[in-house]
Amino acid sequence: MTGATAGIVLAAGAGTRYGRPKALAREPDGTPWVQRVAGALTDAGCAPVLVALGAAGQEAAPLVPAGVRVVPVADWADGLGVTLRAALAAVADTSAAAALVVPVDVPELPASVCRRLLAHASRTALVRAVYDGEPGHPVLIGRDHWAVLARTAQGDRGAADYLRAHAALTVECADLWHGADVDRPR
Repeated sequence: MTGATAGIVLAAGAGTRYGRPKALAREPDGTPWVQRVAGALTDAGCAPVLVALGAAGQEAAPLVPAGVRVVPVADWADGLGVTLRAALAAVADTSAAAALVVPVDVPELPASVCRRLLAHASRTALVRAVYDGEPGHPVLIGRDHWAVLARTAQGDRGAADYLRAHAALTVECADLWHGADVDRPR
């Protein structure tokens, strides 16, 4: 690998199915999801780590751990693609060769899954975690893909179409974690 790998937490949406912005969600013990997910990226070795906030951003910003950069997404309501573009633009100002991207609604994500994907990090990397063959998170996106992906990420599709069109490498992670996101309050 050449250069560090940045970590990106996408946490800008309104959380319509969840009933409120997931950036404000907490585990039963009170730990904010944004803290858990950013912590998994940090523990895996990502640096820097950024959190993209939009809906309830001012309320969520104090939940972001110290040392993690907040990326405000003013037009977050236009969809996940806008949030991904804002995060990639922010990380482009770093020396990172790749970015490990994960949504905030995977609070149980272990650092071990992130480390498995980081083993593939490079400027040209395009890697997706899968769980029993089903696509999941995180995804690893090398710097060489950022500009094109930023132009093509639209609506709520994020990077899914790009990953499929470019035959992203899949890395099985079901032996490390279940891979499920949280769409509704538990």
